Amino acid sequence: MSKPLDYRAQARADRADAAEQRRLDGIAEEERRAQRQRLADQRAAARREQARADSAADRQAAADRRAERSARRAAALTPSRVYQRGTLTLVTVSALASLPAQVIHFVSIDPMLLPLPLSLEGAAWVMAAGVAYADDRHLPGWVRWLLRALVAAFASFAAFINYEYGLSLAAPGGLSPAEARTVGLGLAAVSLLGPLVFEIRQWVSALSTGDEDERARRRHAAARRRHHRRVRRVAARLTSAAPYGTLPAEAAWERAWEIVHGTTEPGMTARLEKRATKAADRADTARTPAARPPHTSTGPDAAPARAQGPEPEESQVSACAGGVRDRVELPAHTDRTGEPHTPDEDRTAEWDEAELERMRQEARRTYAEAAQAGRTLSARALGEAYGMSESWGRKQIAATRQLAAVS
Repeated sequence: MSKPLDYRAQARADRADAAEQRRLDGIAEEERRAQRQRLADQRAAARREQARADSAADRQAAADRRAERSARRAAALTPSRVYQRGTLTLVTVSALASLPAQVIHFVSIDPMLLPLPLSLEGAAWVMAAGVAYADDRHLPGWVRWLLRALVAAFASFAAFINYEYGLSLAAPGGLSPAEARTVGLGLAAVSLLGPLVFEIRQWVSALSTGDEDERARRRHAAARRRHHRRVRRVAARLTSAAPYGTLPAEAAWERAWEIVHGTTEPGMTARLEKRATKAADRADTARTPAARPPHTSTGPDAAPARAQGPEPEESQVSACAGGVRDRVELPAHTDRTGEPHTPDEDRTAEWDEAELERMRQEARRTYAEAAQAGRTLSARALGEAYGMSESWGRKQIAATRQLAAVS
């Protein structure tokens, strides 16, 4: 009996294992299906993203093409382009209108006269091109005006020929006199219009494309030649005497200036040098403080001297100023390196504004103390006590009185 039982138990175990295996296979198949679905969803999302990117790129490319077309249209329709192209178109139409009339007029007289209208129109246009060439090569102004006069002469003669041809069209079976006159005037106008418009275009182009710096340089050179004729003549002689290209123009000018005026700095003459030296001396004198009087003794030994009689104004100021200096000692004027100035250096060094302000405050305190003590100080005495002028002392007195009135 044990064998059949074992067989059935084994069969049940086999069936359980098979069921478990089927369950595991189903789970694995479900996972594979989910994985395939995720991959498919990812591929679909990538395709949608690529499609959106392609669509955005197409829209951007279309917008770029529209912007490029707009930029080309804007560049083609700028005032300068319209003016230049319109001028060339107008010149071409004028030539096509005037030249055939002249050809017909001269050929009707004699076919051998065919080169004549070509020469007349060609001469006008060649002279107009000569004006452009003169502008490009910066030739003298009289060359341009000569070429312009020739252009006007040839164009006027061609206009006269066309006017005569228009009048010749009046005939019993042709145009009326009024119509013939209108035709003649129109042909004469187009004969003049082409060269005139071309010359105006060249004139405008020369003015608009000219270098502003170059024009300023030419104006400066002209002013220099006009204002300093003697220096210009000497510089020209120096340049012509030196080998070609060895003496620059500026070096020649500096040397000529030194020869004529005796100074090495262009623009400075002997008279200006003298005036500048005098002005510098006056400024140094104004900036240099005068020697201050020594301190007056204020101890007991000075009492008998005061008792003998009234003190001079200068002594009173010195006494007051000495008392203030005992309390507020002014530092010696030093330069930025920290070294004291010598007397010669003080003639060229500027006073520090802080030191000047301290001097003003000291003078005001001196005047205030003198007023409180019942002593009267004049502006001249106060200014001389501090090495300054009478007007400086007057200003300090006025400032002191104003401060006293406010307080």
